[in-house]
Amino acid sequence: MKPVSSDLPHHGTAQNVTRVPPRLAAVHSSIVSCERCPRLRAHCRRVAREKKRAHRHDAYWGRPVPGFGDPDARLLLVGLAPAAHGANRTGRVFTGDGSGDFLMSALHRTGFANIATSRHADDGLQLTDAYILSAVRCAPPDNKPLPEEIARCLDHLDAELEQLPHVRVVVALGKIGFDAWLQRLRRHGVLFSRKPPFGHGVVALPGEHQDRVPALVGCYHPSRQNTNTGRLTARMMESVLRKARRLLDRPRPVPA
Repeated sequence: MKPVSSDLPHHGTAQNVTRVPPRLAAVHSSIVSCERCPRLRAHCRRVAREKKRAHRHDAYWGRPVPGFGDPDARLLLVGLAPAAHGANRTGRVFTGDGSGDFLMSALHRTGFANIATSRHADDGLQLTDAYILSAVRCAPPDNKPLPEEIARCLDHLDAELEQLPHVRVVVALGKIGFDAWLQRLRRHGVLFSRKPPFGHGVVALPGEHQDRVPALVGCYHPSRQNTNTGRLTARMMESVLRKARRLLDRPRPVPA
């Protein structure tokens, strides 16, 4: 798997999203141009206009945020949504805040990232065999997207996944990402006999669909609330990624 970097700009138009395969770049452009959720778009624009004092000199991205990583990735990480002063500022998922650094440090230790921080869109970060996106592409007020906003964003998840043909394992960072992935599976007719419960380290295998549906692994979200309180530690984060690595290396089931 070749490492792929992102040159998502700090400002500009959707057409600036380059250096990824053309079809994936087209999906990114569609995501960046999305205006489906007026509440979310208004919030992102307001945050980008008012800014946080610590970032008052930064040019905020203020648009929907597409995924980032290796187009040949076998590991997909699904987060909640861009942080108001993180990805909504920098234009790259899990970039510009403590959550991004926490996650990238774990990805670096487990061989998926070339550096242990994620500070800005042109910091040289490269992912190998991993791709990161969010269930919701716009920063929601109070980090709480509405159910209908999550549902609308599933179309973007589908479109991006169509251009990531090698994904075998999905790590859901938080319950919203976990449930969004299950909702996507239901839309495609993949049903579990019982809905898998979310939990840190929980693995959900889709039974008869294992030859074509990725394994799902639950992980507490690397939010400051979780990491500062010890609900999610660096060791716990790394443990989930190592579990994902083992699942990636397991033999693929042969279709009946």
